[in-house]
Amino acid sequence: MKNQQYLLIVFKFSLIISFFYILIYNILFYDPILGYDAEAHYAYIDTFSRYLPRKIYIPNNYETREFFNPPLPYLFPSVIQVICRNLSSATNLLMSCKPVYGNISQIFQNIIYIFTIYINLKTLKNFLNKKSFFNISYLILIFLMAVNYRTVSMIRGEIYILFFMSLLLNIFLKIYKNNYDFSRKDVLFFGFIIGCLALSRQWAFLLFLPFFLIYFFDKTKNQLKSFKTKYFSFISSSLFMGFLISGWFYTLAFVRYGTFLAFNMESQRNYNLESFTNLLSLEGLNTYLFTNPIRPYFSNQFFPILYSDTWGDYWGYFSFTSRFLEIGRDQDNIGAYLGRVNFLSIFTTTFIVFGCYKVFRKYKKNDFINYIKFAIIFSLIGYFWFVFSYPVSNSGDTIKASYIIQMLNLMIFIGAIYLDEIKSKTNRIIIIGFFSLIYIHNFESFLSHFPINYPG
Repeated sequence: MKNQQYLLIVFKFSLIISFFYILIYNILFYDPILGYDAEAHYAYIDTFSRYLPRKIYIPNNYETREFFNPPLPYLFPSVIQVICRNLSSATNLLMSCKPVYGNISQIFQNIIYIFTIYINLKTLKNFLNKKSFFNISYLILIFLMAVNYRTVSMIRGEIYILFFMSLLLNIFLKIYKNNYDFSRKDVLFFGFIIGCLALSRQWAFLLFLPFFLIYFFDKTKNQLKSFKTKYFSFISSSLFMGFLISGWFYTLAFVRYGTFLAFNMESQRNYNLESFTNLLSLEGLNTYLFTNPIRPYFSNQFFPILYSDTWGDYWGYFSFTSRFLEIGRDQDNIGAYLGRVNFLSIFTTTFIVFGCYKVFRKYKKNDFINYIKFAIIFSLIGYFWFVFSYPVSNSGDTIKASYIIQMLNLMIFIGAIYLDEIKSKTNRIIIIGFFSLIYIHNFESFLSHFPINYPG
């Protein structure tokens, strides 16, 4: 018994140490300027910070092509930019401060990500009624998500969605378990979280829609008596609070561009069956998915690209990009390696999807689980419609796992519940052991392949 406890402690310690190694390594070896649309995000920060602290100025579409993004993810780097330019003696303050706020923001986002995992562990502990805080089932699954490491290394709003979503789940579970008895403080805090989500990225709106479905969902007899009145009061008050916090940004977008959800390209107006079937195409799956799952081998194909970018690095932003093809490490064999990553991740994906199915069936009258279920469904449908509406020629450039990271992390959360509730301790250990082997094999896909201090 003592030997088992000792091995468990060693396993937990090794897992945590390896996780922090990945985060620190990527801070040292990955510059955020290499990320998705990085120049445009930096232009947003430079414009936004230029007016601080006198006023909040949202960049226009002629100042950055990322103009449509809410400002919250740019606030911290902009503050660092203001501090830097006031302390720097360089001739070109904007250029000299870019690497400063880029690297400091990267560190800040890693801290946010660590707190996200911490909050989710607390929520799982509360849901499962477990004494132990360190849920191995959740940790091993979340540490396998290559897309999380890339997203947290870039200056992006999705990592803020993960953070505020973890708070949303934590508070909603507490309110639900308290039979929707809430205080004014609960409404203010929950509404504040909703507002911050809306000011992080527009993807967050897909997390709000499920709250309306919960109202109509079947309840047990004990819940039905006072549920609708209390639930409606809590959710409507919280959403209104969230609107008061974030509504100004979307009103400004409507005034400027004639739509609450502006974007930097025109949506296709002639929807047809051919473009829909092309998006769902699995052509080339047998040829490339397990041998060379890197661009451009899947041409605007939704599921192969999303799968390869979730577990591996389809777009190559950790190993190569179109701008730096000769710089990254292991260029000759990275495709074959990522193919093996995809192959092993079949087990991970199948387990998570099956786990979601089993948990959703088991807790079909649980509001907390039903909220997550509908959030996953709405996120997938909403994102798929976005990709269908904004096709980028045949490249599939709008298909990136980072954009749908909220859905992927919600599925991990549910998968962890399923793994934790497997009755056979032996089976659970075997499964976790297999995940550990996959984690070891996939470790290189979690790390930047660029030289330290590049591009300098």
